[in-house]
Amino acid sequence: MSETTFASSSVPRHMARGALGFGALAAAFALLPVFGAVSLLLAPIGLVALRGCPMCWAIGLLETISRGRLQRTCTDGVCELSRAA
Repeated sequence: MSETTFASSSVPRHMARGALGFGALAAAFALLPVFGAVSLLLAPIGLVALRGCPMCWAIGLLETISRGRLQRTCTDGVCELSRAA
């Protein structure tokens, strides 16, 4: 796995990270009336689980699903995306 990818090692692991991340973010704001500003401590936990942002998680989900199914080839500065053999 390259350093620039957002993909996880498996789809279930990625979905678990998403559930934890989105759950913590939702809880941070939903519990605000009950626990006050202390509930906002859940927000960084959610962002760490999502690796920084919800869009990064969504891109990672697509990368995780397509891993091994798509192949990018570049020749003479022109890149093409095709199905892997």
